[in-house]
Amino acid sequence: MPGSEWSTAAEQRFTVNLSILFTELPLLERPAAAAAAGFTAVELWWPWVGTPTPARSELDALREAITAAGVRLTGLNFYAGELPGPDRGALSVPGEESERFRANIDVAAAFAGSLGCRSLNALYGNRVSGVNPAEQDALALENLVLAAEAADRHGAVLLIEALNAPESPRYPLVSAPAAVAVVDQVNETSGLGNARFLMDLYHLSMNGEDLPAVIERYAPSTGHVQIADNPGRGAPGTGSLPLEDLVERLRKAGYDGWIGLEYKAGDRPSAEAFDWLPRAAR
Repeated sequence: MPGSEWSTAAEQRFTVNLSILFTELPLLERPAAAAAAGFTAVELWWPWVGTPTPARSELDALREAITAAGVRLTGLNFYAGELPGPDRGALSVPGEESERFRANIDVAAAFAGSLGCRSLNALYGNRVSGVNPAEQDALALENLVLAAEAADRHGAVLLIEALNAPESPRYPLVSAPAAVAVVDQVNETSGLGNARFLMDLYHLSMNGEDLPAVIERYAPSTGHVQIADNPGRGAPGTGSLPLEDLVERLRKAGYDGWIGLEYKAGDRPSAEAFDWLPRAAR
């Protein structure tokens, strides 16, 4: 339950997602708010949903806000359309959206690299009516290889994420095997080996997957982990997922990376949504 601290949390590293938490604040105030809550690391979806190429002044302002807050950026999404919202990604959507993704690749990779961020997440696009799925998958592979190359230039990994079918019925990667198959395909095609699986335990639980089995099988392919409880996508302890046990399983399976907190605060300020987590573990 909320208020009961995890006994093993001090052995993990947690990063707070500023695109779903602290959203009651303007973007440039969120890094400082996360720092005030005790966090040393943050991650973000692409913050400028309307453009893949924001003005340099906007990039500089966000960079300064992160730096001034004394937190590190541990993860950033490439442009993916309107999130949260109807879009789920852009890179496999023919036409304007995939072009916007391509325009964003070097911008996002350079911004992340300037802050020492080593993880870039590229969300697949929704299936498009009237377009052959094979055509979309070929476009996706082409763009993912470009993204992997850009990430590699900045010493970063490319993350590929499975979402969940109930909430994203037109998104094609709705299982761990489906996402990891794309990871393997990108690595084989690019020859770089820097594509990794983003294991979001909330999405996988919504798909009804056996989470301990997913962890055992795919921990070696995993570059990042995100958590939220289910049902409700709230903080750990607000639902029924045994998240403390699952995170411990990840640690024992050899995963020693960041755990992204990508959950909803509910009807309370975000600063009050971390009572489950010892301050020393933030």
